[in-house]
Amino acid sequence: MREWPKYVVPVALGALVIGLWQFLVRHYDVPVFVLPAPSDIANAFVTDFSTLMSALWTTFRIVVIAFALAVVSGVLLAVLFSQSRIIEYALYPYAVILQVTPIVAIAPLIIIWVHYENIDLALLILAWIVAFFPILANTTLGLRSADFNLIDLLKLYGASRWQILWRLQLPSTLPYLLGAMKVSGGLALIGSVVAEFAAGTGTATGLGWTITEAGNRLHIATMFAALAILAALGVTIFAVLSGLEWLLLHRWHESALKKEG
Repeated sequence: MREWPKYVVPVALGALVIGLWQFLVRHYDVPVFVLPAPSDIANAFVTDFSTLMSALWTTFRIVVIAFALAVVSGVLLAVLFSQSRIIEYALYPYAVILQVTPIVAIAPLIIIWVHYENIDLALLILAWIVAFFPILANTTLGLRSADFNLIDLLKLYGASRWQILWRLQLPSTLPYLLGAMKVSGGLALIGSVVAEFAAGTGTATGLGWTITEAGNRLHIATMFAALAILAALGVTIFAVLSGLEWLLLHRWHESALKKEG
């Protein structure tokens, strides 16, 4: 099947929706504070460009650091779980509790503990909390899913526990980890923005606060512009991680191999 429809059809549909949106808003004279036209949003993007770019950089920086910390800490803890059932039994329930606790419920506590002048640190912690569990859960599953026959074969040849981990378990875990990273990257972005909403303070200057402030001032076009940037950032994160997944798996793993016919 040709590849071009996969790209052309969504773009064409998006252009059609935007055109219809512009026509209906102008035709029915919808107030800009209710629903701005795409042209109003584009104008707000140009007018508030410096503010939006500054907010984008703040959010992007927090998301990248939180995501990196989630990957490192989640993989290390999963490896520890794979080597010791006692440690897994002791810590995994608390990881689940941390995951299922709503971020808006613990955000005020984190902000109080790190103080309002360190709001970026609070946002980083909250984004890490949201992004951490998918990495931990999927990596743990991947480590447990290594072929037991191959493990027995390596043991038969005298391989140590760490040799089995490095040469068999970690490579077999890679598809699980890369799939979790695509989820975790989006969750880090969501966690950062939701944490800003919960913080409710102007000392946070990311996209979340920009959206809140624009909404409070009824600058709805600016609000939509920030939302569009936020969506574009989320899509970019997913695309980059999908590209990384393909790069690392396309030569050997079934999920990334091109099927014929």
